[in-house]
Amino acid sequence: MATWQCIKGCGACCNLDPSDRPDLAEYLSPEELTHYLSLVGEGGWCINFDAENRECRIYDERPRFCRVLPETFEQMFGVSPEEFNDFAIDCCEQQIAGVYGEDSPELERYDQAIA
Repeated sequence: MATWQCIKGCGACCNLDPSDRPDLAEYLSPEELTHYLSLVGEGGWCINFDAENRECRIYDERPRFCRVLPETFEQMFGVSPEEFNDFAIDCCEQQIAGVYGEDSPELERYDQAIA
């Protein structure tokens, strides 16, 4: 069984382009939505994303909506802890494919890492 994990050198989730996430207001509070939108920078990338190293500059202090945790996904999306693993994997695969492409080395590395 595949197990969700984050992989270094990806950063696909840091592409915050609101046009790719039309349902933000459904799972973020008004305050979180304002915060989220304030983080969107050039090309839709988070202003805290270090593009050279492909990592978050504020990882330890990142907002709740950037945390891939069972309790966060339960609160935001109504995903039960039992469903978390598969749901998180699907989210990552969709985001990586959307940002880097279906045949990208990033998606290949992700799929290898969770195998």
